[in-house]
Amino acid sequence: MTTRLIVFASGTGSNFEALATYFAGRRDVSLVALVCDHKAAPVLAKAKAAHVPTIVIDYRAYPTKAAAETALVAQLPEADGLVLAGFMRIIGPTLLAAFPDRIINLHPALLPSFPGRAGIADAFEYGVTVTGVTVHFVDAGIDSGRIIAQEPVRIRPDDTLATLETRIHDVEHQLLPTTVDHLIEKGVF
Repeated sequence: MTTRLIVFASGTGSNFEALATYFAGRRDVSLVALVCDHKAAPVLAKAKAAHVPTIVIDYRAYPTKAAAETALVAQLPEADGLVLAGFMRIIGPTLLAAFPDRIINLHPALLPSFPGRAGIADAFEYGVTVTGVTVHFVDAGIDSGRIIAQEPVRIRPDDTLATLETRIHDVEHQLLPTTVDHLIEKGVF
């Protein structure tokens, strides 16, 4: 049986690429679509190179988030779960209802600390000595769902925001695919 996953991303797609590379050649896992909310995002080219179909959703073309998500759900192929890998939008009730307990998100900080879109910068500016990466289930809040996996990253005295971001992304590229694989093994997806 093949586990079918849809990846959501908004930007460069390095985490999408990590997933595509990790699962390449596996017959038991298929990335059946990439959903992106920016028509010029570099992740779209990465999906094309990986032979993963893309869906671009322009939320501004709809009167409400619920209307956009309703249109999106109608376009999605059959899937066992959704993986948010740098998707910079809050998931609304329509998508949550369509995939109950089957949506996970990658966050670049050790939740519950530093939720939101600037987790790396927030941790760095606050002055903590340890931050990290979290994979969690998505719920109606902002980065508030049940934590699945975490990996700490020490902030070095000579770190800049740029060097910390690089190290956080390196950990993301390892933690996300292995966590998804673990969830598949456990039958969550």
